[in-house]
Amino acid sequence: MPGGSFDIAGKETEVEELKEAASAPDLWDDQDRALQVTRKLARNEQIISHVAALESTLDDGEVLLELAVEEGDKASLDDVASELASTERTLADLERETLFFGEYDDRTAIISVHAGAGGVDAQDWADMMFRMYTRYLERSDFDFEVDEYQVGDEAGIKSATITIKGEHAYGTFESERGTHRLVRISPFDAQSRRHTSFAGVDVLPEVDVAEVEINPDDLRIDTYRSSGAGGQHVNKTDSAVRMTHLPTGIVVSCQAERSQIQNRARALQLLATRLAERARLDQQKEIDAIRGEQTEAGWGRQIRSYVMQPYQMVKDLRTEYDIGNIQGVLDGDIDPLIDSYLQWRRAGSS
Repeated sequence: MPGGSFDIAGKETEVEELKEAASAPDLWDDQDRALQVTRKLARNEQIISHVAALESTLDDGEVLLELAVEEGDKASLDDVASELASTERTLADLERETLFFGEYDDRTAIISVHAGAGGVDAQDWADMMFRMYTRYLERSDFDFEVDEYQVGDEAGIKSATITIKGEHAYGTFESERGTHRLVRISPFDAQSRRHTSFAGVDVLPEVDVAEVEINPDDLRIDTYRSSGAGGQHVNKTDSAVRMTHLPTGIVVSCQAERSQIQNRARALQLLATRLAERARLDQQKEIDAIRGEQTEAGWGRQIRSYVMQPYQMVKDLRTEYDIGNIQGVLDGDIDPLIDSYLQWRRAGSS
């Protein structure tokens, strides 16, 4: 039965809870929470409706198929085939929904790209990755904003941070966390030798400032002028803010907003998110120490290779999924890589 793997009973229970939350008079006092509640309610209701429609379509199709076979009615058989094709597409969409089960999958995602080892090639590679993600986002239903964009010394970027909002934002981009390796003939090498460059991608689920205790005395706040080829996504103003958390050394920047006050507020939210992630990692280290296990650093491991020379291929080293059309991937066609990761993650959780 189609509804079995979609936990329809669980979703129906959750819908009742969400309806109760959505009817609360103070719901819209917190707009982000209100949007999260209403979006999840609408999504669950849509899934329940689609599964019910699928069951009805399959039942009707079974009856129609039997009649068509008995009567040798080719037109009816064609109708059944067409209906089944449509049902398969709907089922595939619903199946993808089951891939988003993580605790933070529905949260806003904060994705940061950092140039790694490889000098100017690495900074150019980081910029290529930033372009890959923004190309993908521009064609998607996600809303996004570039919070920070630091230009490289000679080319490319040192780092960039993007906030992504929308359905399953964190769940979608969790696949990108890690070290990405590029092999190509360097455009910066006069002898046209092959170079290997690295870029690190950090992906965090956004948290509210209220969820993390931050002592104002622990902060150093500097202002500076935004600069560089941030394009339409970055404001070039004197209101950019860099915030340093002195006890941990964590540094965040924001230059997306036009006022210094807005950039300070956004930088504080970015800092809260990074402090929350640090706390989660510290807790995990304690658990691993008790278990006697050793785990790799979260974003520091190589997850994907992009080879342009001597052959062309993008390969995810976790899922073993590979694509020959590297230019398509660099132009933002990363859905197959994301989906392969989601399938791999689900398989690993079972």
